Amino acid sequence: MRKHVDGAALAIMVTLCLIWGFQQVAIKAVAGDIAPMMQVGVRSGVAAVLVWLFNRFVTRERWVPGVALRSGLAVGVLFALEFLFVAEALRWTHASHVAVLLYTAPMFAAIGLHLKLPDERLAGLQWGGIGLAFAGIALAFLGPTLVGGSRGAGPNWLLGDFMALCGGVAWGMTTVVVRTTRLSEAPPTQTLFYQLACAFFLLLPFAWATGQTTFNSAPLGLASLAFQAVAVAFVSYLTWFWLLRRYFAARLGVLSFMTPLFGVAMGVVLLHEHVDAAFLVGSALVLTGLLIVNGEAWLRQLFVRGARAEGGASV
Repeated sequence: MRKHVDGAALAIMVTLCLIWGFQQVAIKAVAGDIAPMMQVGVRSGVAAVLVWLFNRFVTRERWVPGVALRSGLAVGVLFALEFLFVAEALRWTHASHVAVLLYTAPMFAAIGLHLKLPDERLAGLQWGGIGLAFAGIALAFLGPTLVGGSRGAGPNWLLGDFMALCGGVAWGMTTVVVRTTRLSEAPPTQTLFYQLACAFFLLLPFAWATGQTTFNSAPLGLASLAFQAVAVAFVSYLTWFWLLRRYFAARLGVLSFMTPLFGVAMGVVLLHEHVDAAFLVGSALVLTGLLIVNGEAWLRQLFVRGARAEGGASV
């Protein structure tokens, strides 16, 4: 029986959002020692082993048979694509840009689920939120372009931003596949294992093929890699699945939008990134639109309660 978000869930969500917001910053901060593509490939392999061991010796959940070569492979490839785009984006643009554009994923997931599942049809208010988010994306791209590029992000920042947006699309489509296939019945460890294993077997060869094989065993680089493998890809993802089983997803989804805010803040503070005013305004529109899409039911409840309270006061 799922319940409303309480103090414990709120504290866990703040922690998760801090971890996820720091993820892109950690990858970019040590890119000189370990190439981003190597980082996401290696961390995926380490985390896949940890997830398998966790299921084998701790949760002992029975995995759904007969899905590995179809929906399991599909979510794995999409997950690998997501982090391929993230790693490439971090080579060309700010980590703060990636943190915002990657979190357009719920918008693309909502559109995909609208097309696939009758119970997931979008309401008029949600379509308005999607329109607002698309306007924000356009402003985030076009605003800095009109004023001569995003300061300090490099000459190919627009390509990097586009890669980050593609990562959001891949993440959104992963959600659609999970929700519309037998993986919706599978335990979280099974789905996460498929994702991480595919990312390992696809991204490492891609790193070698494209010459992104830098791996210097500097302490900071190894610490960042350990953080990504254990804290991000293993602990945080499984914790998120645990929360989804116990609390209403819409409320958790609204709280998850703290992540890009933390990501932008840490990019500015830790990496000294400059964020253009046009990108900030566009990001605000994107996040507002996504909050409307993801929290439509919650917003409607607040509106109804407010109308009732106002009606009661006037009596």
